[in-house]
Amino acid sequence: MLNYWWVTRPKRKLDSVPEVLATFADISLNQEWTGQRGTQLAYEEALEKAGLKRVGARRDQSGSGGRTYGAWLVSLGLIFNQSETGNIKLTLAGEAIMNGDSPVEVLKNQVLKYQFPSAFSLSRGVQVNSRFKIRPFRFLLKLLSEDRLQRYLSQDEIAKIVAVDAENESAAVYENVVQKILRFREVGDACLSPDFFECYKPSRGDVNPDHPYSHLQDMANTMINWLEYTQLCKRNDDHQLVILDEKQAEVYEILASVPPFIDRPADHEYFQRKYGLDPKHRKDTRNLEQSKTVTTRIIAEQKIKSAYIHASLTKPITGITPDLIADITEETGITSDLVEEILCKAYPHGSIGAFMAAYFEMAFKGREECIEFEMATTELFRNVFGYNAKHLGQTGSKSAPDILLLSDSDGYQAVIDNKAYSKYSISGDHHNRMVHNYLERINTYSSSSYPIGFFAYIAGGFGKTIDKQIQDEVRESGVHGSGITVSNFIKMIENQQNGIRKYSHKDLRGIFGLDRQVMLKDVYESSHNAGGYDVQPHAIGMAAETPVSYGKQD
Repeated sequence: MLNYWWVTRPKRKLDSVPEVLATFADISLNQEWTGQRGTQLAYEEALEKAGLKRVGARRDQSGSGGRTYGAWLVSLGLIFNQSETGNIKLTLAGEAIMNGDSPVEVLKNQVLKYQFPSAFSLSRGVQVNSRFKIRPFRFLLKLLSEDRLQRYLSQDEIAKIVAVDAENESAAVYENVVQKILRFREVGDACLSPDFFECYKPSRGDVNPDHPYSHLQDMANTMINWLEYTQLCKRNDDHQLVILDEKQAEVYEILASVPPFIDRPADHEYFQRKYGLDPKHRKDTRNLEQSKTVTTRIIAEQKIKSAYIHASLTKPITGITPDLIADITEETGITSDLVEEILCKAYPHGSIGAFMAAYFEMAFKGREECIEFEMATTELFRNVFGYNAKHLGQTGSKSAPDILLLSDSDGYQAVIDNKAYSKYSISGDHHNRMVHNYLERINTYSSSSYPIGFFAYIAGGFGKTIDKQIQDEVRESGVHGSGITVSNFIKMIENQQNGIRKYSHKDLRGIFGLDRQVMLKDVYESSHNAGGYDVQPHAIGMAAETPVSYGKQD
């Protein structure tokens, strides 16, 4: 029996869950799973073929690898065994992901509801100690909001203190954990009990003498990864887990509402169907008593959806195009007519939310994925907001920005600079580059005669002095500008796609011309005044008679 928090981790991050789920649905949906070694092996082989699982020797041919990934989906409330038939079914959360809803929103909902006890934590081979009655990720968010802890947690603190001492959500337990963390920051491992390794030994085998805390560290690292996937938290430059500045209000709202625990964890189907409610539903009223006969068309539909979900995680899809149909036809071998029919029915407006998990991560990778970040941003401005957008960053030139935007509808062009850093500040060199290269000399890389509507930085996060730095550039250049975090930019994309708020190019010019960091409230306000400074339109290209095109002038 496990005497500490536990999450299964065939993969330590959640970004591949949609593909793992789609592959599972392709192989196993509406079929028996428990004891079906052939189905489990087929699933394992399909995961390997899709590159979702490392290829390895199956010495016992037992399908244990497939079962591990299946258990992962159970633990997240995405699938369940129907008690009457023994067949595998999707929960509403699982259906939502398969139907193209944002996996970040669906899985954030599941992570925050994750609890001990659960159908998974009580299952054979897991068996988390019954002393735990807690929503671990909500508890972590509460600790991350604690001023006495300076609003951060280390992996060590989660592994050695929180995951072993936080057994419920009472005020007394919370206070004990806070005090123990503070003590740990003073004296380190000396604050741990003498029988620590006896009380909290790994589930299998002995404590590793070279790395005695490794089983707890692995668990803590995985839990941090899960919280990071929700886009509420991120490790900072000191490897401390913190709530993102722009997510503080959302976390406050999450913690202010305390839902009841999900009851009857020993009743697998009952618990999973309640746990597996997606954000759009309050109860699962589906009648699943009659199993569908698995037809050739149903099999083809699952294969098409699986291929689509794979594609949607790697690029922003805003609609069904001939190229997308051709790609999925080639991958699945299914006729293009059927592929088009299924895609247009299941995903008529695309599902750009699936890509947002990857896009969010790009904004924190430094130079590691800067080109991918720039190219993705270009696609988003083009396909979501309707700009004529050109990616210039691949040239590596310091005289051109990452992205050039053109608005024919509102008659302006704009400059976007991506910064894949968690706390970006505008250095003197970057200031000069924006003012004197990108803005003053825009005619060296753009032949448009439109005035410059705005400049904007998009980054994982910003330093404390970003507003002043932006305003210095505004004063010197005479062009309005801003900075926006990737979280708030994603919120704008979601608003646009979901019809919560439609942004015209005039709206966007106002938002990105605020002469400071764009905050969440700005994203929702219906009108904007362009910045707080009386600046004149940039002098370049004020007349708009010249035909517009991109590229350097000869």
